[in-house]
Parts: sequence; structure tokens; C-alpha cells
Amino acid sequence: MTLARRGLLASLAGLLGGCSPAALLNATVPKRGYTRETDLAYGPDPRQRLDLYRPEQPAARPCTVVFFYGGSWDSGSKADYLFVGQALAAAGHTAIVPDYRVFPEARFPTFVEDGATAVRWAAGNGDGRPLVVMGHSAGAHIALMLAADTPYLAQAGLERGALAGAIGVAGPYDFLPLKSARLVEIFGGRDNPATQPITFARAPLPPALLIHGLDDRTVLPRNSERLAAAWRQAGAPVELRLYPGVDHVDAIAAMAGFLQARAPTRADVTAWLAQLPSPSR
Repeated sequence: MTLARRGLLASLAGLLGGCSPAALLNATVPKRGYTRETDLAYGPDPRQRLDLYRPEQPAARPCTVVFFYGGSWDSGSKADYLFVGQALAAAGHTAIVPDYRVFPEARFPTFVEDGATAVRWAAGNGDGRPLVVMGHSAGAHIALMLAADTPYLAQAGLERGALAGAIGVAGPYDFLPLKSARLVEIFGGRDNPATQPITFARAPLPPALLIHGLDDRTVLPRNSERLAAAWRQAGAPVELRLYPGVDHVDAIAAMAGFLQARAPTRADVTAWLAQLPSPSR
């Protein structure tokens, strides 16, 4: 980050009383060009709520994108991702950012099941637009578990063929054996392949865009590299974007207009969505 950006963030932090980095990014988000509805229920649990962003000027071929945030499956808030919702709406797409149940209330596969229920809600409220799942970090794990050959969407009442595509940003897709005691508790064991998207990379699969920073030490880039290889082996379209000098947080923070020069995430996501074919049902 340049000194100028650091100075601006420091100024924003002072104005906002030492708020979180997400709050700082959100403070730079334009308030025009989209409408936002908050806390819409997609299920009965208090964590089963979502925010809906609609563009004032839809793209020539608009999509509905359901974005799952990260947080190690034990934290996170949809309110922190205004900058992602706005970025997608600015490109002319409808964006949906759900909360989902997390540890210790929830363990695998509850958060994936919540993701499937949120996608079913999106399908019923998306006006027939191509439906895309997207996520960062733990949220990318959820998104790709739904896109892969798993039963979660069907169990929620939606055919997996309804998905037009999947976008994963800095996601863990092939991370066994687990070494963290907390993760062992979340996933119910140290070496359970049923917890891994790569296990289910079997045809038919929707097109995928996998993005990873090569300086990511939180989730190693080999996760995206291996999943891309498995996607190709299954005969599915996949684009792998590896960004030199980009770390785990920068890969998603670059969706914000303020930081989009830090990594080409926003440009790559927008271009990929624009050329996405219709799903095969």
C-alpha cells in the first residue's frame, strides 16, 4: 500500500473512531448507483439474514451473485462487505451477501447448508438471471462446496445445474490433514475428505474463476492451483488467476474501488461475469 493510501486510511480511522479495516473500506464506497435492502430473512435463525444490492443500471447481461465472506468459519458479518456488494452492483449485477451460522453454534456442514438455503432464496428472487456463487477464504470454501458435485443445493430444493458459475477468491479447497484443534472440532476430524471441495470436483461442473495471491500465507495458493487442475480434469471450464505480490486480504480488498489498483480482482471478476454462458439445467 502506498504512503498516500496509508495516510488516507489513517485519516479515515481517526474520523471513524478507530473502526475496523472493513469499515474504513466501506466509508469510501459510493452511495449512488444501487439500492440496498438489509436483513432479509432466508431462514428462521437470526444468522440466516442477507443484504440485497440491486444496480440502478443493469449490465447488458446481468447476473445474480451470492457472495459468502470469510472468517475461518467462526466469525464474520455481511455488514462488513458493503464494498463487495457495491462493486458487483456497479458492474450491473445483483449482489446478495448472506450471514450464515458459524462455530461454535455451527459445525460442518451447517454453514454449507446455510449457503445452499441462501442460494435457493436467490434463485427464487433473481428474476431468472444467471446465478453465480462467489466467496473469499472460508466463504470460497462454501461457494465451491455448492458448485462441486455435492448434495447440498438439492437438499435445499435447488438443482445444482441452476448455477451458471462459481468464483473463489483465496479459498481453501484441499487443506487436509487439519492441524488446528479448532478446525478439527469445526470439521469433525483431522482427515475427512467429505469436507473438501476438491473431493467433489466431478462432472458436471459449472464454469469457475479461481483467484489467489501468490503472497498468501493464510491459505496457500496451491489450494486454487489443485482445484483448477481437478476442474480441468473433470472437463469443466476454469480460469486460474494468480497475483504476484498479493496476500490473503488484498485479494478481496481490491474489490473496493479505493484499492482496486492493488490487485486486478475487480476487473477480472467483472470481465468473467460478462462472458459467462447460460447454465445448463
